[in-house]
Order: sequence, then structure tokens, then C-alpha cells
Amino acid sequence: MAAKIDLTLDCANAQLLAVFWKTALGYIDEPPPAPFTTREEWLAQFDLPEDDSEDDGAWLCDPDGVGPRLSILKVSEPKAAKNRLHIDVRVPGHGSPDERWARIKAESERLVRVGGVVLQEFDGHHVVMADPEGNEFCVAAASA
Repeated sequence: MAAKIDLTLDCANAQLLAVFWKTALGYIDEPPPAPFTTREEWLAQFDLPEDDSEDDGAWLCDPDGVGPRLSILKVSEPKAAKNRLHIDVRVPGHGSPDERWARIKAESERLVRVGGVVLQEFDGHHVVMADPEGNEFCVAAASA
């Protein structure tokens, strides 16, 4: 059986990135683990420093349970270099190359409207973007 993975993004503003990535991926806020009814209750068990807040983290999940869980955690140090691992946002891959490229462009434009930045376009293939804190990701077509 294959292992399941979670992805974790370090950041300065977890709530800002949570809004962006929920929009980008169609994810939702992950409910707190049982038996807890709120994230605040769940976090209380960890004896966190007083200056830590529930807003310092966000936990997102695929509503269909297919994609990996995404944890977004506030850290004190700024992003220093290019990501060594990045997310690929895949749009439907059927149709002609021009149709696929049109969907890639439309998705990248949608993500710009919610705070993303286009870094580079590889015409007809994929768009390299950054989220509101500069984390690189790509928009590309899924397999046909």
C-alpha cells in the first residue's frame, strides 16, 4: 500500500495563504480531529507559547478526500530561496493543444485575481506562478 502524504507550507500569514489555496485547489478547511469540535480546542492540548494563535495555522483538505492535506503554518523566518518542491495545479487535459492552453491561461488569470503572480509562461505547456507570499507553483494541463 502506498503512503499518503501531506504538504506543509511555511508562511508569514497563514490565513492569507489559506484563502488563496482554498480558491486555487477547491479545498475546504479540514475539520478538527475527533473528539475536538474546534481547532482552538485541538490546539489547546499542545501547550503552545502564549503568543501563538489559532490564526498561525490553517489545515485544508480536498472535499472529495483524493488530494493531499495541506497544512499552512506561520514561521518567523522569511522565505529565502526558490522552493525545492512545488505544487502543480492541473486543469482538465482533454481537447486540442489550443483548448488545453486556453484553460491553463484562464486558470492562471483566475489565480492572479485572487493574489497570485505570473512568473513565467512556457507557451502552450504551463505557467509558473507564485502565491501571495512568493511560493512558486505551476498551472498545467492534467493528463487527457
